[in-house]
Amino acid sequence: MSATRIVVIEDEAPIRRGVVDALRASGYETADAADGDRGLQEAIRLGVDLVLLDLLLPRRNGLDVLAELRKVRPTLPVIILTARGTEDDRVRGLKMGADDYVVKPFSARELLARIEAVLRRSTDRPTDVTTAKLGRAKIDLGRREVRWSAQERAELSETEVALLSFLLAHRQRAVSRDELLTRLWGIEPRGLETRTIDMHIARLRTKLRDPADDESPEAILTVRSLGYMAGPDLVPLESP
Repeated sequence: MSATRIVVIEDEAPIRRGVVDALRASGYETADAADGDRGLQEAIRLGVDLVLLDLLLPRRNGLDVLAELRKVRPTLPVIILTARGTEDDRVRGLKMGADDYVVKPFSARELLARIEAVLRRSTDRPTDVTTAKLGRAKIDLGRREVRWSAQERAELSETEVALLSFLLAHRQRAVSRDELLTRLWGIEPRGLETRTIDMHIARLRTKLRDPADDESPEAILTVRSLGYMAGPDLVPLESP
């Protein structure tokens, strides 16, 4: 079983390095970011088990990151790291979906105990979508694989998995190219002309097409003037 992966979003370099070192010494895998935009991008990747989130961040503050994260990964555990000691800030973060908070300065021992407690509680919560089906295909997002049979398989890239996961999480509506650029790439799309999203969607559609069926259902629909959405035959499966 792979190690628990924690994302540390903290702009103060000494604190960030200290937290990362303590986590690695305790056997956790880590990723880290010094601003809110990059932090959100790291946090929504598949395979992340918990996020440590500072409130005062450049480019995007911690509460904004938390709000966006809850739209994409509603069940992902989040612990707020804050120098703000006021009750209003703590309560607001908890109401927005944070699982716990730690007020700076904190000891590594206290932080690790909070992490362990939150991870224990999180085993009982609903999980994010990890598998889906499309026709006879089973899509395993954790393994980054599409499987039609023991012999017929296709491998998905990390970006393709992120795209598919986001569309599945928002399958009741169309998602714009600008929203995908912002949420998955951390790019502000103001006036940006790019075919990046279209090219990734095209490749993803090709990989999801049944090699034995020329009329296999469409995984991703184009909604004119709006963007993309998951097709009606792309269905999330219950986690085992």
